[in-house]
Amino acid sequence: MVYYLSLGSNLGNRRENIENGILHLAAQGRVGPISSFYRTRPQGMLPGTPDFLNLALRMESGLIPRHLLGWIKVIETAMGHDLRTGPPRSRYLDADILLAGHHVCETHSLTIPHPRMTRRAFVLVPLAEIAPHVVHPVLGQTIVELLSRLQNHDGVLRVENPPFGSGE
Repeated sequence: MVYYLSLGSNLGNRRENIENGILHLAAQGRVGPISSFYRTRPQGMLPGTPDFLNLALRMESGLIPRHLLGWIKVIETAMGHDLRTGPPRSRYLDADILLAGHHVCETHSLTIPHPRMTRRAFVLVPLAEIAPHVVHPVLGQTIVELLSRLQNHDGVLRVENPPFGSGE
């Protein structure tokens, strides 16, 4: 299945954290292309919270969505992410499944497409870089169309090329 994921970090060496997350994901499938890095302001967090580095990537994997989510949780936990629910907090690695082919899923632990992706410039800007014409399976709009409907892209700044050089 083809997945699109969003990865972010705002603690420690953010670039290295994300690259380590990508390497762990690659153990379960083929990763690429990978967007550039984007610096983004934290949303819904306390003033003074460090900025995030974010990117989007495409991944092909034989894992079903809930098993990929389980693998992501293992990676996040190993990298120090506190998985308790509550207000948003800083993290070494946060990874979200945005899309899973044309699959639509809503369970207590997983919703695909990601329910807030269409309201988040820090998700749509990097995703549009690598998948501008991918269609949201519920809304029937491309990523570029969804991005064009956002009122505000401020606070999402491309800062670095993709990890590992070419992004493939």
